[in-house]
Parts: sequence; structure tokens; C-alpha cells
Amino acid sequence: MASNITYKEFSDEKNYTAMSAEVMAVRARGDVPLACIRTYGCQQNVADSEKIKGMLSDMGFNFTEKTEDADFILFNTCAVREHAEDRVFGNVGALKNIKRKYPSVLIGLCGCMMEQKHVTDRLYKSFPFVGLVFGTHSLHKFPELFYNAVTVGKRVYETGVDDKTVYEGIPTRRDGTFKGWLPIMYGCNNFCTYCIVPYTRGRERSRKFEDVVNEAREMINAGYKDITLLGQNVNSYGKTLDEKKSFAELLAEIDKIEGDYWLRFMTSHPKDCSKELIDVIADSKHISTHLHLPFQSGNDRVLKAMNRHYDRVKYLDIINYAKERIPDLSLTSDVIVGFPGETYEEFLDTVSLVKEVEFTSLFTFIYSPREGTPAATMPDPYTHKQKTEWFAELLKVQEEIAAKRCASMIDRTVRVLVEGKTDKDGILTARTSGNIIVDFPGDESLIGQFVNVRITKARNWILNGELA
Repeated sequence: MASNITYKEFSDEKNYTAMSAEVMAVRARGDVPLACIRTYGCQQNVADSEKIKGMLSDMGFNFTEKTEDADFILFNTCAVREHAEDRVFGNVGALKNIKRKYPSVLIGLCGCMMEQKHVTDRLYKSFPFVGLVFGTHSLHKFPELFYNAVTVGKRVYETGVDDKTVYEGIPTRRDGTFKGWLPIMYGCNNFCTYCIVPYTRGRERSRKFEDVVNEAREMINAGYKDITLLGQNVNSYGKTLDEKKSFAELLAEIDKIEGDYWLRFMTSHPKDCSKELIDVIADSKHISTHLHLPFQSGNDRVLKAMNRHYDRVKYLDIINYAKERIPDLSLTSDVIVGFPGETYEEFLDTVSLVKEVEFTSLFTFIYSPREGTPAATMPDPYTHKQKTEWFAELLKVQEEIAAKRCASMIDRTVRVLVEGKTDKDGILTARTSGNIIVDFPGDESLIGQFVNVRITKARNWILNGELA
């Protein structure tokens, strides 16, 4: 079982925070130290960065988007796809000139990439100007690691230390004021053969039921109107707790909190998505009508090779039940094209499933091998060019479905949460409960508010409207 302890109960992190503040008050190039945090990858990384910003705030830091102005530059990395890794290495290399110009600047990397030995070996050998490296399991020790990096004069590396503990009470500086992320668990036990996450984030461990509910209540009372519960597989929430609680029970309890807000969650695994969960969503007051349920492939042999623990029939069974129970349900999913050994005929099973379900949108990827996963060693006779052609075929099918779905919403009035401005003067962008983007003319004072919008025009992925 995972253990849960609070921030004030472990180590001397608050002492390191105070000592770091003293050091940075002298070391900073300006009146106050500035930090630049770049986040790659999933929403869990965003939530982790918000905790790092919380700890940095307690050290007296302000924040900047410009690396050249920062006293501390940190990249929070993602290991899910090769392209993300390549971007990180390229961007880190570009920091060499900043370090040369301002030797006092501390450059650091953290996140999932740092839990891969071949990555940290490359960093240590080829990027000597990187002074701080830590993995996903050392987030709670950030003040200590930071202090050592700015005072000892040697590079600080800490990775691979998974103590299977959930650390509560780490200070958080949220990026938004009305949309927020709420982690409910960490790690993953599924070991899909293509996925590196169980190796970089460790085994599943759930936060205590009351801690999650209390944090949700705090966010709602603070004015957050769109809250997303996070986990690598939220549907398996509660399995590591002494007092077993299901994800459906957690959602139902949070939904009881009074307020005007939407509650979302991601990511769900089809093998654990129960009809009980669908019923909670259908009967709720606040849970959004958007279900993101990755199916990855429509072919049973490929699903077995992926180690997904469900088949096409089971996936469609829960999808059809959800459609019956939840009016105006918006469905999205993840799809991998060209998994090692997948034939064109097997790929067509994915296409047929997409046509049958009619998803609102898809997140589609050509298979990317991850060193250390079983799939990376599987025979793969098909070329990238062939997979690219299949990928284009799938995109065309989904675009037609999305265009049809969006067109069906013309003349409907929908409730949306206004999220910000577009690059066009006077045009705001908003989102429906079903996670569909709507652009419309309006005043900036509406940002962060719920409004009703009548849909006047449909594009493939975005709707246009006017205030109702």
C-alpha cells in the first residue's frame, strides 16, 4: 500500500525553502529572483509545475516567460513520444549561450524524461551547463535539491527514488483562476506494451478520499469553474487506499459540493470504466458531458499485443451504454496508428470503429517506439511512409464525422465557459460542457464566466456563435 504524509512532516524542506530565499536574494540579477518554467506533455506535468511554482514562490521568486531574463530555468519534460524528447534536447542546447553570458543562472530539468537512464546519461555527458536534474519521484524534495544546486557548486542529479508515498500539502501556484487541475492519484499499473509511463511515474498510489474532496471544495470556494481530476488511470482510483473507495464514489461526493462549476476527469482506461461510473455522470449536477476513453486500436489482436485487457466488444458495450444514459454525450479518444506488426486490414478495424462510434474528436498518433518498453523490440515490417498514409486516411474519416457533428449544432443554444481571447479583435473563445470550442464576439469582461451562446456556424473542430 502507498503511504500518505503531509509536506510539513517530511525532511527539512521548509528550512531549505527559507535558506534558498536568502541565497537567491543575493544571487538574483534583479530586485527579485525570476524563474522561467517550461512544461512539456500531459496535464499531470502541468500540475507538477504548479507545485514547483508554489515552492519557488515561497523562496521569493517571481516568474517570467523569457529564458534570458531568468535566474532559474527549468524544463519539466515528457517521455511519451520521441518528438517531445527531441524538442527538449534542442531547447536545452539553446540555453548554453545564456549560461555563458550569465554564469549565475541555474538550468534544470525534471519530469518523466529524467526517469530514463539513457536520457540522464546523455545530459550528464553532453550538457555540463545543466546544474539540476530530478525525476518525478523527487518533486517533494525540490527545495533541498535546489539549495544544493545553488550552493555546493556541483551538478545535482536525483532520479529513480520511488518511495511509493503520496506527499500532501505541497504549496501550489495555479496557472489559472477559473480552470484548474486536481491530481487524485499518481503512477500506473497497466503496463501497456507501448507506454513508458509505469517506468517513469511508478506504481499506482491514490490520494486519500477526504484530501481530494477537501481540495475540490477549496477550489470551488475560490471561484474555480472548470476542475479536471487527474490520474494516469482515474478509473482505478482508490485501490491502494486502506479504506477502499471507487472513482465513481469520489465523483459522486465532489458533485455534492454546492456551486456553479463543471467537473471533468482524465484519463480513463476502458478496462476499468464501469457502468456505475456512467450512471454517476448521468445523474450528476456538475460532471461534464464529455468522456475521453482511449481505445487505441479497433482490432482485438492488436489490443492484446498492446496489453490493453479489453476487446472491441467490451469497449463498444460501455460506449453504447454511455450514449444511452448521457444526453448530448461528447466522446473523444486516443488512437495509435501503425503499432508494431499491425497490418492494413487490422488498421481498417480501427477505421470502422471510428465510423461506428462517431467521436467528437480524436488524438491520433503514429506509433513512436519508447526505449525500455516491450513494443520497442517487436518486429515491425511496415514503413513509416505506409503508416503515414494510413494516418491520413484515418484523419480524413474523422474530419468528415467532426464536420457532420458540428453542423448538427447550428441554431442550438449552448452553455459555455469563456476561456479567453482569440487572435481576432473582439472575438472570445469558450468551451462547452462537452469540450467543444466555440468562438463568438464579446467583451473581455466575460472571460471566466458562464454564458449562453447560439451556434451560427460550424467548422470541422470549432463552432462560431453569438451571445444568446
